Amino acid sequence: MPNNKTASKHSRQLLFSEAIAQPKAMTAQTASQGHTSPPVEQPALDATYRILQEIASVGRRLEAMDLKITDLTLASSSIRADIAGFRETANNLDQRLSAVEDHIATTPDQEEERKSLRAKLTKLEDRSRRDNVRFFGIPEQKEGSDIKTFLSSLLTNHFGLEFSPPPEFQRVHRIGPSHKASANKPRPIIACFLRHEQAPQVISTAKARQPISLDGHEIRVAADFSRLTNGRRRAFLALRPQLRSLDIKYGLFEPAHIHKRNDIRRTPSAVQSRTLHVYWIDGS
Repeated sequence: MPNNKTASKHSRQLLFSEAIAQPKAMTAQTASQGHTSPPVEQPALDATYRILQEIASVGRRLEAMDLKITDLTLASSSIRADIAGFRETANNLDQRLSAVEDHIATTPDQEEERKSLRAKLTKLEDRSRRDNVRFFGIPEQKEGSDIKTFLSSLLTNHFGLEFSPPPEFQRVHRIGPSHKASANKPRPIIACFLRHEQAPQVISTAKARQPISLDGHEIRVAADFSRLTNGRRRAFLALRPQLRSLDIKYGLFEPAHIHKRNDIRRTPSAVQSRTLHVYWIDGS
């Protein structure tokens, strides 16, 4: 059986067709029977016909709207189905993510293993830098076009080093971009020596001959360490003034130990009386 919407549409179509056709049929019937009733004025018939045409046009537009509403209803049903599917997918992803997080949750043993691996990598990096020496305070452009020759002359004339054979370098360059350099804070120079025994010799000589100056600029020298080890060494900066105020002789040894004579203690940082306590910085 046809549904109510189809029946209603069919009824409207019949009604509009009959309404449009009725004036013409009545006129024709009256003429054929020879009735002598007063004739209907033509303007009235035309107005009635136009009204019926407008009604028929409204009916057609209503039918088109019915079709559009039907299409929108189908599209809405499809969108609801897609949303339900997305919601189910999101729930599945959330469950999988929770499972992965549970799987990779760090246990105490894994944390210890991570610290151990990081310490080994830091040690390897520090060892790979043992042939490097950093020079601070050398004015920009002082090295000219041949930085290796300049550095070799600096070590001989200002550090008083007599190398045999003469120093050779794998690489020598300044650290950092040139646009960040200034006259008050020149970029440091890092030199990688070809012979591993020459780098510690430069560092020890620089400490023994302090201060070393070049055209009125103080030159400082330091070993090259990894970022983690440098952070550990900087942690002792606050301790040094306290040691000097107590007239305690100390030394900062590689990679990040500070001690007085042979007294090394890995305990919380403090200076009590004339006993030196050492804080070992955990690199994790």
